[in-house]
Amino acid sequence: MGQALRQYRMSGEDFLAWEAVQHERHEFVDGEVFAMAGAEDRHVTVCLNLAMALRQHLAGSPCRTYMSDMKLQAQEGESYFYPDVLVTCSSADRSSPRIKREPLLLAEVLSPSTAAYDRGEKFARYRQIPSLQEVALIDLDHRRVDVFRKNEGDGLWVLHPFAPGEAVTLRSVHLTLPAATLFAEIDDDTPDSLN
Repeated sequence: MGQALRQYRMSGEDFLAWEAVQHERHEFVDGEVFAMAGAEDRHVTVCLNLAMALRQHLAGSPCRTYMSDMKLQAQEGESYFYPDVLVTCSSADRSSPRIKREPLLLAEVLSPSTAAYDRGEKFARYRQIPSLQEVALIDLDHRRVDVFRKNEGDGLWVLHPFAPGEAVTLRSVHLTLPAATLFAEIDDDTPDSLN
């Protein structure tokens, strides 16, 4: 996800009609529209690595993996997002070609400009989705992954951190992903380190 830029207020229904004719993607939270800026290549590569691993792992199952062009409705008519990676196993979602509402797993690749939003407001909205079991927040610069899982008994969200080089376990889809696979083809030299 790129940096969110505030635009103007509208209803959820108006947002869906308006965004259908836009060239850029926008997220929608409580009547406010946010333009989504483009992402850098490391971000896109990690999203693709994760989505490919999930798609291969879930092949032949009722679950589907989507990348950042699939819209997610987080609350009834109130919030629409474009998660970096989304997995749904819902038959209702399979019959809805443009908007998913019952994800099992969501992943966001963090950037300096969006990390606070992704960890804060967006994660708060995600937690309100009844079907959601896990949210993975991937820190590119430090090669860490924070996986939040919803406890079955009390519904509380618990952090399961994965250190650099450690395989990431996504319990909701029964997948353990080596760090080398998740961060494949990511250069160690970032633009900041070259200056």
